[in-house]
Parts: sequence; C-alpha cells; structure tokens
Amino acid sequence: MGLGGLMSIFALLGILALGIGALLFLILYVRLPAFLALLFMALLIGLAAGMSPMDAIDAMEKGMGGTLGFVAVVVGLGAMFGALLEASGGIRAVSDSLLRVFGDRRASWALGLVGFLVAIPVFFDVAFIMLVPLIHKLSKQSGRALLVYALPLLAGLAVTHAFIPPTPGPIAVASVLGADLGWVIVFGALAGLPAMILAGPVFARFFEGGPVSTEPEAEELVTHGVSFWHAIFAILLPLFLIVGATVSKVFFEPDHIFNFKFLRLFPIEFEASLLQTIGHPFIALMIACLYAYIAFGRAKGIAKDKLLKIMNRALEPAGVVILITGAGGVLKQVMVDSEIGKTLATAMIDNSIPIILFAFATAAIVRIAQGSATAAMLAAAGLTAPVLTALEVPLSAPQTAIIVIAIASGASLMSHVNDSGFWLVNRYLGQTEAETLRSWTVASTIVGVTGFVVACIAMAVV
Repeated sequence: MGLGGLMSIFALLGILALGIGALLFLILYVRLPAFLALLFMALLIGLAAGMSPMDAIDAMEKGMGGTLGFVAVVVGLGAMFGALLEASGGIRAVSDSLLRVFGDRRASWALGLVGFLVAIPVFFDVAFIMLVPLIHKLSKQSGRALLVYALPLLAGLAVTHAFIPPTPGPIAVASVLGADLGWVIVFGALAGLPAMILAGPVFARFFEGGPVSTEPEAEELVTHGVSFWHAIFAILLPLFLIVGATVSKVFFEPDHIFNFKFLRLFPIEFEASLLQTIGHPFIALMIACLYAYIAFGRAKGIAKDKLLKIMNRALEPAGVVILITGAGGVLKQVMVDSEIGKTLATAMIDNSIPIILFAFATAAIVRIAQGSATAAMLAAAGLTAPVLTALEVPLSAPQTAIIVIAIASGASLMSHVNDSGFWLVNRYLGQTEAETLRSWTVASTIVGVTGFVVACIAMAVV
C-alpha cells in the first residue's frame, strides 16, 4: 500500500474517532436524546468522509427504513405480549412457583432463573420494579441480606435483556448485522446462563450478613388464576418457534444425515417452508400475542376495552427503543456507503485484530462512556456491520450470532452513575452510591466479562 493510501486510511479512521467523540459529547454534555445524537453524528461522518449531502441523506433514509422494517414489528409485538403476560399475573405465577420449588435455602438460584425468564417478555426496568416487593419480602422473612436476593434477580434480568431475543437490544443488533435469530438465542443462552450464575447466586454470597430489607409489606398482586406451566409455555413459545425455523434450515436438507424421514407426513419442501414461516419472528410473536390475548385475557374474563388499553400502553416505551434502533441503522448505512467500514476492516486485518474483540471493545467503550446498554449495542453494531461485510472470508451464520453476543457482552459492562439502570437499582434497594458501585456495577461487569469469554470459546469451536 502506497503512502497516499495509508494517509487515506488514517484520515477516515480519524473521522470515525472524531465522530464517536462527538456522539459521546452530544449525549453526555449537551444532553441530546440518543436518537437525535446518532442521526446528527451519522450525517457529520458521511459529510466528513466525502459524501455529498444528498448521498448522506439517502443513506440515512435507507438505513432507517431497512432497520425499522424488521425491528419495529418485533419490538412492538414483544412489548404487547409482555404487557398481557404481566397483567394476567403470569409473571407472579412464574416467580412464586420457582421459589416454592427451590425453597428458602436456594431462593437466590430461583430468583436468577426468575429474572432470566421474566425479562424475555418484559423490559428490564419494568420487570425489576414489578418484582422488587418480592425480594424485600424474602429478605424480611428469612432475615438474610437484601442483596442475597436482589443480585441474582438483577443478573437474570440483565443477561436476558442483553443476550436473548426478542428483547430489543439483541433484536436490533441481529438486524443490523444480518444475524439469524435462532442462533442468537442459542448462543445467548449458552453465554447468558453462566453469566447469570456467576453474577447472581455466586457473587451474592459475598454479601451475606449485609443489611436486611426494612421496606413495609407490599400489597399482594391479584393473579387471575394463571398457572406456572401455562405462563412458561407462553414465554417459551416464540423462542421455540424461532429456534425451530433455524433448525429446519439444517436438518431438513434432503441429504442431511438427520433428515427425519420417519417423521415426514408431507413433502420435505412443505414441512421446511411451514417451520420457517411460523418460526419467522413476525409470525412467532404474532402467534404468542394472539395466544396471550385469548388465554390470559379473554378466557380470564378481562374486558376487551381493558385489554386494548393494556396493549396500547405497552407501545409507548417501545416507541423510544424503536426510534433509537433506527438511528443505529442509519449510522451503519452511512458507514457502509462512505466506505469507512471497508477501511476499518482493512486496518483490522493489517493489524491482526480479531473481529470479536473489536465488536466487544467498541460496545464496552460506548457503554462505559455514556451509560445506555441499548445505545452502546446499536453504536457498536453500526460500526461492526460494515466491517463484517468487508471481510475477505464471510462469517457463517453461527459466527455472526456470536458477534452479536460479543457486542451484548461489551454493552453489559460497568453499569455506573451515567446509566439509568444504576439509579433504578440504587433507589429501589435503598443503597448509597458506593454500595451500588460495589454490588450492581461489579455484577454487571461479571455478566459482560463472562459473556465475552463464552463467546470467544464458542467462536473457536464453531
């Protein structure tokens, strides 16, 4: 490569570095909403990289439309599904049943599993606020430290929030990177479960003997008679459908060693097409929503007008997530069209930087600097996607899914004072800032590091 080409690479990388710095400045100091800051930065990066104003605007429009065409539907359906499950008492049924099965001595393990399952249909903050009375009640009844119960619950919620579709973060990153959601679910669970165990029940042991809850007794929630297994079936239904579609792409090949001829009632093409159709995230979540509407709503006597209000209200917070996700897609498209992504890929290859390390580190830097896990995931996805496109050897579907988990891991690190989740935990657990840093900040870092280690091992194996 000549001196001119080298200078061009350094110039484009300098533009990228300044753009990221501008993004952090706008969010942290100017206090612009992440949606506006991402759009503004994408435009500036495109113009600085030599794009004409109209080309940059076209890239922004294409990036927004291409991302939201998928993400808006999935996030909206997921939000309504979670609201129906919450309103019917399904979340309470899951938590109460698991606690009864595990018993008082292993309640911290049960709470980790509760968080892991509940965060699939319900946003992190909503699920935590909803279950806070439960951990206060357990702490007072047992006389054990509040953090013994709080940390496992938080770890389970954080892991699923970052690693397991159809939660918005991994859905958005998978969409930007073009990853198969079935593989993301598989590797998200493989990385998430050990992360939840280490950051939750294991780490919580260090806080035995700490302060016990002094909160007044919370009012009991009314369930509507939803059983544990009924709620679990509804939560896992869309996941099984999505994973089933991914499996069908492999096992329904005519010459595959496990093509299940003995189970075939219809032609292989029909069965494969059927599984891939009902396992598409749109259809899987529509089925889950309709099932919850009928089984948890109408069948339990909830009026149609009340169900409509519940589902419409769920779309309000989802709208913010959708718009920020679209802005992340804008950043990605500008990176692609301006060829900064290609330049970045060249620099990485020349310096032997693994793509998985780049994805993790980018997400971690943005997360630590500006706080929001979702914004960090989207910024990292926008920077990583054009690099993946420019690689000489394309990644396989499982490998691309592992990159999604690496980004999720980086975005999970070090929840601290610039993260709204930090203050949510601080307020509802009645802690000082120092106590929250020693507990929740460390736990979130354990989640991120463990997830990345598992992702690296998985990348070496697949």
